[in-house]
Amino acid sequence: MAKDLRNAPDLLVVKNLRTWFPIRKGFFSKVVGYVKAVDDVSFTIKRGETLGLVGESGCGKTTTGRSILRLIEPTGGIVMFDGKDVTKMPKDELRKLRKDMQIIFQDPFSSLNPRLTIGQMLREVLEVHKIAEGEEAQRQVGDLLEIVGLRKQYYNRYPHEFSGGQRQRIGIARALAVKPKFIVCDEPVSALDVSIQSQIINLLMDLQKEFGLTYLFISHSLSVVEHISDRVAVMYLGKVVEIANYKDLYENPKHPYTEALLSAVPEPDPKRKKQRILLTGDIPSPVKVPTGCYFHPRCPKVQETCKTTAPQLASLEGNPTHEVSCLLYPTSLPKPSAVQAA
Repeated sequence: MAKDLRNAPDLLVVKNLRTWFPIRKGFFSKVVGYVKAVDDVSFTIKRGETLGLVGESGCGKTTTGRSILRLIEPTGGIVMFDGKDVTKMPKDELRKLRKDMQIIFQDPFSSLNPRLTIGQMLREVLEVHKIAEGEEAQRQVGDLLEIVGLRKQYYNRYPHEFSGGQRQRIGIARALAVKPKFIVCDEPVSALDVSIQSQIINLLMDLQKEFGLTYLFISHSLSVVEHISDRVAVMYLGKVVEIANYKDLYENPKHPYTEALLSAVPEPDPKRKKQRILLTGDIPSPVKVPTGCYFHPRCPKVQETCKTTAPQLASLEGNPTHEVSCLLYPTSLPKPSAVQAA
């Protein structure tokens, strides 16, 4: 993508976001530990930008997206949306903010009510948020269906009468109904055929241009993320380990984990060969995370200091837009007061 976002204001600012789930045992349900699903995540998204969030299954991508929207209550941190702190909002104010912050779910079938027609579902959204009622609501539903590439005549059909790609278009229409500024796209194409994936991606890109939308695009597919994103953030075990412009990250990855992920992307040109980086061992449990750098048990470039010192996400020297959390780079070394004990 080629957008000039240098002067665009920040729409979303996430600082030190944590979402820990307590582990309880015993008769009195005593808390004996925590699942650190999201652990000190920070990033910004500019107005009109698409930030891709990638990583292996279980790294905390979806939990991050839902914590930002407070569909899951975060344990700590700050989420500033359009100058407002989402984490401290009372429920009545948060309900009003829902119009500006929406989500497209991964499974287009389970996220739709099988007992309602798509017309009833979309009308319900308009009426709950007091956008339109009666004939005006019906007219707007018809317009929404056409915007996402469906026919107005589908108004009285039920979700089971549609294909997977059509259901996802309905999910997109539902998110668009309230005219949001920001949408979390939670793996919106992972359940679809490859040919349909490209159609949905192109639809999302067209809608972004038409309505000035801002996306957090969550996916485990690096090729899909490359196509739609302006910047890409890579997550590992609840932490962001690298953030950069999509071209910079794909052509010049810095973190060993990012290098390993990119080496696994299939190469369409059979004449070009890439060296596959195979990571040893399994992903550590988020219940008992490693000391120091979380990635050190699997890292091919591990050093002794990695086992005891936790790196910080910091900009590279000479490239302020490329941030990495790795002790191989001096800027990621924590200050003496911030060094975590083993």
